[in-house]
Amino acid sequence: MQQLSIDQTDRRILEILQKVPGVNASAIGEQIGLSQSACWRRVQRLRDEGIIKDQPVKLDREKVGLNTMVMAHVKLTSHGRSNLSEFADAVIEFPEVLDCYLLLGSVDFLLRIVTEDIKAYEQFFFEKLSLLPGIQEVNSSIVMSDIKHTTVLPI
Repeated sequence: MQQLSIDQTDRRILEILQKVPGVNASAIGEQIGLSQSACWRRVQRLRDEGIIKDQPVKLDREKVGLNTMVMAHVKLTSHGRSNLSEFADAVIEFPEVLDCYLLLGSVDFLLRIVTEDIKAYEQFFFEKLSLLPGIQEVNSSIVMSDIKHTTVLPI
């Protein structure tokens, strides 16, 4: 993957956009000493080049009733490993799975899953996750509290 060239001004713009989603070009320009139009052009270029992927709304999962977060380590059978994409394609369809990472090591995938409660996770596990082909083992850890969770990259 080609790394695109970004200068210090671009980095300052990206830092502000990460910390204050939805901030407009005028406000960014005031903070970094650029005109609104110059700032807007830079933001647009960063979007066009794919550096800015999106600016999602951040929700408090507990306030919307998703009180349980689970980290699940998934190990596939040797046959299952021959088709990692089949597992990945299936997991992408589960709205309960917020993140899915392919790992190098003793397990194949790490999933971050949210549900209403432990009972809902149990239902998700038995009715969806454990039914996927090629699974050898799933080790689930319940998250007790969020110490740090961020989408802000240290640029």
